[in-house]
Amino acid sequence: MADSTASYEGYCVKCKEKRSYEGEIRISESGRRMARGTCPVCGSTINRILGRA
Repeated sequence: MADSTASYEGYCVKCKEKRSYEGEIRISESGRRMARGTCPVCGSTINRILGRA
């Protein structure tokens, strides 16, 4: 389920740096909101936990 797309800042594990990325909000199985997108430098997936829905 994707609510909206916005700009977020998250940690890229592959680059080992904080990156700004375009992400969409999803609800995890445990009920947490997560912003999921791709790193603009290396293309790997970045997740950021936003809080409870």
